[in-house]
Amino acid sequence: MTANTRLPVTRRALVVPELDELSRVLQEGLKICFETAEVNVVDCPDLTQQPFTLAAPGLCGSPRLADVGGVPYLVPLAQKEKKYNLDTVAEHVDLPGAFMLGAGAGPFDTIGTNSEMITNIRTKSADQEGDNQTRISLIIPEDGSFCLKNSPCRDFQLLGNFLATEGKPGKVLEVKCQARRGPDNFVSVMRYILHKHYGKDKFLGLGGVFLIEEGKAKIHIMPDFSKTPLNSEEDVNKWLRFFEFNAPLICCSVFVSHDPGMDLRIEHTHCFSHHGQGGHYHYDVTPKTVSYRGYFVPAEWMYRIDPPQETHNIGRD
Repeated sequence: MTANTRLPVTRRALVVPELDELSRVLQEGLKICFETAEVNVVDCPDLTQQPFTLAAPGLCGSPRLADVGGVPYLVPLAQKEKKYNLDTVAEHVDLPGAFMLGAGAGPFDTIGTNSEMITNIRTKSADQEGDNQTRISLIIPEDGSFCLKNSPCRDFQLLGNFLATEGKPGKVLEVKCQARRGPDNFVSVMRYILHKHYGKDKFLGLGGVFLIEEGKAKIHIMPDFSKTPLNSEEDVNKWLRFFEFNAPLICCSVFVSHDPGMDLRIEHTHCFSHHGQGGHYHYDVTPKTVSYRGYFVPAEWMYRIDPPQETHNIGRD
């Protein structure tokens, strides 16, 4: 996809409750699922600094979500012609030069294999060059080991889920939780809380970054593309490579309360670290000791870009 290529795009307005209201709703639900949970409205810390090291200082300014492509372009067999570009996605969501974070599949043409993309970029625009701090996590085909490194380009493939904003400071939700006692992961719990409270008539979406400060997490990394069709969840899980990675892990995440009929991936989180580990976040594996701290904003719009014409729900975990 080049800057001159216009893909099919639909957009839908999201419900944007006041931050004070969201903080109360989330804290009430999170206290059921964690031993301690606290949600506050705060000034966004400078996210360019440790431990987050993002490409923009804040999460505020015209926040919107983008769901690009989809898992049906990967499963059962990869449709390798589905290629995208982060700068162009920013244009498609009407925010050229946006700061973007989130999760996607990396640029196989450039690196020679399939990979997980941890998006963290200030995109290009007419008046700025941008700053690409995106990482990719991949399985080395020669020996099966994993590698986390900086992405060599702004391209990606097949699918992606992103928060796009102006990257400005401002008020955000700070979510802090320790000691998980429920069965669901940190992101899923927040999504369930919002869906239960606001129902199907109100469509909400959040994006942001959270840190796993203590504990370990179950992570997968996609190996190179399967040569045989992946026709079930069992097939997908046998193909993926699973690991337990150590905190601190910096997780870039987007989620929506539910799918209102746009064929969305309702949550997607990828993580990176400064100790060489990263990939697709599933859940923590140390519930008694895990500690989360995150910053989130509610989005104003959802953009659905180039959705598959033939769809399914396999492999969306």
